[in-house]
Amino acid sequence: MGLRITCPNCGSRPYTEFWFQREVRPVHVAGASHEEDFERVWLRRNVAGVQAERWFHYAGCRRWLTLKRDTSTNEIHA
Repeated sequence: MGLRITCPNCGSRPYTEFWFQREVRPVHVAGASHEEDFERVWLRRNVAGVQAERWFHYAGCRRWLTLKRDTSTNEIHA
């Protein structure tokens, strides 16, 4: 069975109804160098494990949701 994401508005739906946006990264840190800011914006960590991600439910309620997904197993944790 493929990855299913539980939307708070629409319930359990196949991942094909969603667009993956990005992993959740820290917001701008005051006093960060240009290199640190570049890394924060453009370089993904791409961890093998649980990471927070943003998904957009384009084929349903058209809302954004944040979830924690294990990138090794595709298991949704929250």
